[in-house]
Amino acid sequence: MMLRNNIVLKEPQFTYTVDMDVKKLLDMEPRAWDFIARLEPKLGAVEYMPKEKLASDLVSMLNASNKGYDHELGIRDTYNDSICPQDKKPRVAVIGSGPSGLFASLVLGELGADVTLLERGQPVEQRGRDIGALAVRRILQSESNFCFGEGGAGTWSDGKLVTRIGRNTDGVQAVMQTFVHFGAPPNILVDGKPHLGTDKLVPLLRNFRHHLRELGVTIRFNARVDDLIVEDRQVKGIVVSDSELRPGSGSQKLSFDAVVLAVGHSARDTYNMLQQHNVDMSPKSFAVGLRIEHPQELINSIQYSELAAEVQKGRGRIPVADYKIVKSVGEKNAEELDIAEQSRSCYSFCMCPGGQVVLTSTDPSELCINGMSFSRRASKWANSALVVTVSSHDFKPFRSHGPLAGVEFQREFERRAAVMGGGNFVVPAQRVTDFISNRLSVTTLPPSSYRLGVRPSKLHELFPPYITEALQQSIIMIDREMPGFVAKEALLHGVETRTSSPLQISRYGETYESTSLQGLYPIGEGAGYAGGILSAAVDGMYCGFALAKQLSLFHGDIESFLGKAQNQTGFVKY
Repeated sequence: MMLRNNIVLKEPQFTYTVDMDVKKLLDMEPRAWDFIARLEPKLGAVEYMPKEKLASDLVSMLNASNKGYDHELGIRDTYNDSICPQDKKPRVAVIGSGPSGLFASLVLGELGADVTLLERGQPVEQRGRDIGALAVRRILQSESNFCFGEGGAGTWSDGKLVTRIGRNTDGVQAVMQTFVHFGAPPNILVDGKPHLGTDKLVPLLRNFRHHLRELGVTIRFNARVDDLIVEDRQVKGIVVSDSELRPGSGSQKLSFDAVVLAVGHSARDTYNMLQQHNVDMSPKSFAVGLRIEHPQELINSIQYSELAAEVQKGRGRIPVADYKIVKSVGEKNAEELDIAEQSRSCYSFCMCPGGQVVLTSTDPSELCINGMSFSRRASKWANSALVVTVSSHDFKPFRSHGPLAGVEFQREFERRAAVMGGGNFVVPAQRVTDFISNRLSVTTLPPSSYRLGVRPSKLHELFPPYITEALQQSIIMIDREMPGFVAKEALLHGVETRTSSPLQISRYGETYESTSLQGLYPIGEGAGYAGGILSAAVDGMYCGFALAKQLSLFHGDIESFLGKAQNQTGFVKY
């Protein structure tokens, strides 16, 4: 421990990931068995592998299988000849080009399906120009923004490759290797907290798109799916229109054998459409809160102490400092709630060192923000969401909306934030010291990375008291753990509500098919089964194999070389 200005500082600690060959270790030191025997398997911390595996990307795996080279990849012989050529290719629509949609399209395309990938937004090149127009001229394109467009919401919100479904699982490793295959830097395979950044994601997505087209996948941008064609509770096709026109204008009906629904968590019009078809959905827990921003040098100093001078804006031997915080906060009126609701989790979400706060609204009457960083993480600010878990108990005022109650809960506070900011995408902001003290920041606010302007506001009046008090208590607790976190330079921005999907679309575990509509396959974050780039990509990959099996394009055992799928549900803590 160290003392600075009478404040006790922790020494910086570094975490390393190592692979240990137990057999070789025991050959050298048999007494090590006592230590090894005490290691309990824990996903993401201690993971056992029966033998060394040669990791490979998905494209190489499938090509090797076609050529009969399975033994070189460690794939069981039973997988040989598992790809089934057909004279007439089954037609599959994949709606959404985020990670889940891209990987589902990749698997299905490689296995011989006639795939059409539909994206309501623009390709990354045009999407970048649209986001630039938003940041400079306040022009919001409703279908091409931080949430909609090629690559999904993760493309312009930092590109983190962290996951809670097991970093070393075969499925995650296959996705990571596939990213490298399409141009990601190889260091993501060994970094403890791999991160791409938007500048690295754009060329990766371009390479991914070119490969899909070489496979014969039809990719349509500006293609908004307005409806499903349903007969006898089975999906027969979709209704598509040009997303630059109003819904229903110039629409066309397209027939498909299966429809993969890979929309993101902001496709609220799609949720409404599904509700009209009585698709089984239910509200899901997620988290809401505020985004806090500090000078990056302050976070470096808190986390690294004397080593902070070696950060050098991402070019030094010490990486730009980040943090990950989880606190449990009790409620004053806990006796009125169920036992499960007597405490709330408050945690940091999507922490962006060397980043900036960005606008993720999809409607000008609503205000929602997020954070992002480029690959070098070289900006002078560090930001992170501080969010509090909410569940169906909190959605009771919106119960008339049925499974969309969580969506309306989000909208309520996004609209309040827009009014509080005064319109024109100005964000309501407050010094963290004033937020804790329930007072308006009347003095000049500290600088913010948010480019469309901030307005001094009473953020302590934005949320219901149970959320505000949980945030206040947790910030005080964080400052005890990270002295200096509550600083006059720290600025809170409102509001962050889209941490994950507010609902879950019911599906069968093995087939990924909707429990209420045959032929519909809901996947990824928007369906409530993922919480980030990696888990969404893994979900899309497994769905691709499961659907290919149902379409008689594949009869192998996916678990024999990618392991058992571990679906991520509920809210996600980065």
